[in-house]
Amino acid sequence: MPTPTLFILPGLLEDADAFRTQVDDIGPRAISVVADLTRSDTIAGLAQDALRQAEAHTGKLSVMGHSMGGYVALELMRIAPHRVERLALVNTNARPDTPESTANRQRLMALAEKDFPAVIQALLPKLVLEEHLADTSGTITEMALAAGKEAFHRQERAIIGRVDSRPHLSQVGCPTMVVASRNDALMPVVILEEMARAIPGARLEVVEHCGHMTSLERPKELTRLMVDWLGVG
Repeated sequence: MPTPTLFILPGLLEDADAFRTQVDDIGPRAISVVADLTRSDTIAGLAQDALRQAEAHTGKLSVMGHSMGGYVALELMRIAPHRVERLALVNTNARPDTPESTANRQRLMALAEKDFPAVIQALLPKLVLEEHLADTSGTITEMALAAGKEAFHRQERAIIGRVDSRPHLSQVGCPTMVVASRNDALMPVVILEEMARAIPGARLEVVEHCGHMTSLERPKELTRLMVDWLGVG
């Protein structure tokens, strides 16, 4: 079996550090690439940018999208389905932004203009369970500061403007794994169940005792699911 190319699409203010455990544990069983999704202010633009970053890898991709990265992954399925061998959608959903969510994002964008670190502190309780804060807040904060305020604005504009992907889910034609977390305050399990039902043959996995940042809160559990999904166990 050829070595798969694992193409990871990170979420808001995330980079490769969010997936360090998974990449390290999978090791040489896959060629791991973590995309930079900080350069565009539309999901379509981020998807095109991701494709450019994947040009060096001519074979099909095993695409895993976390949160915002899941929106980009679904866009890739629309514009370049021939490039995707398998799909994993982690702590994400196919719905458009709600008016309430858009208003919350706009408030955080306004706060970022005055005090970007305060935005990070406001996000932390929504991202991880309280008991996981001590182990994860340093990595989350460092990633956010490295991305910076301007990237935050671009990503939030992209998220606000994303399309409703639900009408396209029935067209996903590759093996798909959907991963929800039981205590995810941002992406409730019911929304991921909805997405999994709409994708033909999709497999739903629910990680217990975990918030939105599954890769950091339950890293070994996510690695186990990814190894099985990649078929490299």
